[in-house]
Amino acid sequence: MSLQILNLREAPQFIPDIADRLWHAWWRHDGHPPSAVVDALNEVVAAADFPFTLVALQDGAFAGTVTAIASDLDERPELGPWIAALWVEPACRGTGIARTLVEQATATMFAQGHRHVYLYAMPRLQPFYLGMGWNLREERFGKMGIDIYRRQAPHSAQPAG
Repeated sequence: MSLQILNLREAPQFIPDIADRLWHAWWRHDGHPPSAVVDALNEVVAAADFPFTLVALQDGAFAGTVTAIASDLDERPELGPWIAALWVEPACRGTGIARTLVEQATATMFAQGHRHVYLYAMPRLQPFYLGMGWNLREERFGKMGIDIYRRQAPHSAQPAG
């Protein structure tokens, strides 16, 4: 099986797939229409470099996605940028796609000059993120009880100054 990671700008035909998954997983619970997710993804595609969305293809078929955005937690506006909306198709879970998406998104953000990257996840995912080198910043935050993680750019990736 071959795994390919593309920027959504190179593969906009996957916007409907991504919008469907993200809407069902997160957006519909907040009362947003499906078109709001499509609009948000189109804004990402229209941006020059950041924000960005990555698409994972397994043997050419949609397998997952992740997005890099400026802010993902209204209660923590001082933190950013963020890795958000990590999704892997159920049939593809446990194959390393999530790890690959997170690592590629993080590496891209560091290459763009970001010194830190944040993400949040449910507490049950703590071993996964800690095992990838993320540092736990806050546990069981807010009404959702999420964990907030931070990863610092390697010194070689940090811009001078």
